[in-house]
Amino acid sequence: MTITGSPLLPQALRFLGRRKRVLLKLSGWSLLESAHTFLGGYGVAMALDRGFLVGRTGAGLAWLAVAALAIVIGGLATGGVFRGLADLVEPLRDGLVRRVVTRSLDQALAEPAHAADSAVVSRLTNQTEIARDSFAGLVLVARSFVFTSVGALFGLAALAPALLVVVAPPLLTGLLLFLATLAPMAARQRDFLCADEALSAQFGSMAQGLRDVVACGAGTPVAAQAHALIEQEAKSARSLARWASARSLSLGVAGHLPVVLLLIGAPWLLRQGVTAGALLGALTYLTQALLPALHNLMNALGAAGTRLLVVLGRLSPGPDPSPTVPVPAGTRERPATAAGHPGAPRVELRAVTFAYGPAAQPVLRGLNLTIEPGEHLTVVGPSGIGKSTLTCLLAGLLEPDMGEVRLDDRPALLHANDDPSRLRVLIPQQAYVFTGSLYENLLYLCPDGASRSAVNASSEAVGLGPLVGRLGGFDAQVDPAALSQGERQLIALGRAHLSPAPLVILDEATCHLDPAAEARAERAFALRPGTLIVVAHRISSARRADRILVLDGLNATCGNHQELLDQSPLYRDLVGQWHAERI
Repeated sequence: MTITGSPLLPQALRFLGRRKRVLLKLSGWSLLESAHTFLGGYGVAMALDRGFLVGRTGAGLAWLAVAALAIVIGGLATGGVFRGLADLVEPLRDGLVRRVVTRSLDQALAEPAHAADSAVVSRLTNQTEIARDSFAGLVLVARSFVFTSVGALFGLAALAPALLVVVAPPLLTGLLLFLATLAPMAARQRDFLCADEALSAQFGSMAQGLRDVVACGAGTPVAAQAHALIEQEAKSARSLARWASARSLSLGVAGHLPVVLLLIGAPWLLRQGVTAGALLGALTYLTQALLPALHNLMNALGAAGTRLLVVLGRLSPGPDPSPTVPVPAGTRERPATAAGHPGAPRVELRAVTFAYGPAAQPVLRGLNLTIEPGEHLTVVGPSGIGKSTLTCLLAGLLEPDMGEVRLDDRPALLHANDDPSRLRVLIPQQAYVFTGSLYENLLYLCPDGASRSAVNASSEAVGLGPLVGRLGGFDAQVDPAALSQGERQLIALGRAHLSPAPLVILDEATCHLDPAAEARAERAFALRPGTLIVVAHRISSARRADRILVLDGLNATCGNHQELLDQSPLYRDLVGQWHAERI
């Protein structure tokens, strides 16, 4: 990736063209810096040749005073450069911020139903600051190198033209070698940033869907996906490091080799009439001016420069490349009748007590509950009462402090070699959808695959059909960030409905759907063979259940809708709140 031939070049030229006065001001201060460079080496040479070596100590000290004055001049010039730099850098940052905000607003207006671009905050804060700081550093080192080189080369020519014969060839060779590495280094930097973003996206998705991953026994494939991305980032980092070593080689050729050649060629230079003072002045130019300027230039262009190109490319108009998460391909088909295996377990909670820590108050205490095979149970209660904790215990994600949770004749707690997707599925409020085809997303909980007819049937049952049509079919690629929360929930519901698990646990998994869509999805799961446990947030969900479990502090009451209206004040309050929300 280079700026040449890309839209960045004309934009950069227009930006600089509108700031000619600032550039002239910077050039003036930089020219003063080049005078400081010239006087530094020249003053040392003259102090030796016209002063100390000929017995004129006063003259030698006077020339050294000139060299010292040059340092003061350089300090004044540097202060002027920094004052002018703000006039060049701050407009760049302001323009980038305006561009990011405009693009975000345009996207929001164009796609109001979709989730907001979560990268906007990163662009506004992190990426624009990277661009600002990188641009400021590049301006500083680039103009410093140019004017320092001018001052040093003029100084060498003024001392003895023969010095240029020794110094100029390796200097130019090293610079050309360094320039040749910029394009591949920028490409490697971009690959590294993309790999890092893909890894961050994967970890973010894993964090949101961690309960799904563990409850459905998907730890191994998800770990394999993360491992592949980690390896890709490591590979990109190693490639970037190799090109960084080429930068060190360039610095050695351009900065250190002239010093070596000057020392080796000293006898020849002396025979050509070059004085000892001129040799010392040349060494001063090389070690005190050119070498530090080269080192700063190569470090800045090799690191900040490539970063700047990548960040500007990502902030420029046009769609950003979305990091993709590799999904294992190849699934075996299974007949449609395998979905919704009828062997539903009998779920039992026997005197279950659970607290989040030894000193914490229990969330559940002594809870006894039996859910018969094929039963539809709804769990209700105030926010934070322990409904999600109960679902995690049923899914085997948490282990009770006392008592036990059993599915038929086995403990509910998950073990490393378990494949719980064949036994139970937990769908939490935050639906987990990954980058890949819609078909791959739906088959995520089907270890043996599924037929197209089964996929169609489950999709129609939960109301996924319109979304399938909008995306372009089951083979369409899914971008999770482009989906609304309700659309992600529909995909997760279709995935759970298609799975072979005879026990399905929905922890407010329909909260982002409208009442009609929620009713259709819950009706589909009620008709699906197996046991259904739903954490409800609407009265309609509760009334559709065979039984309702009301969690009230450390107490629990179970019954049907009418029984609970008669027996449970909390349930009556919840029903009143639900009716009020509908009004």
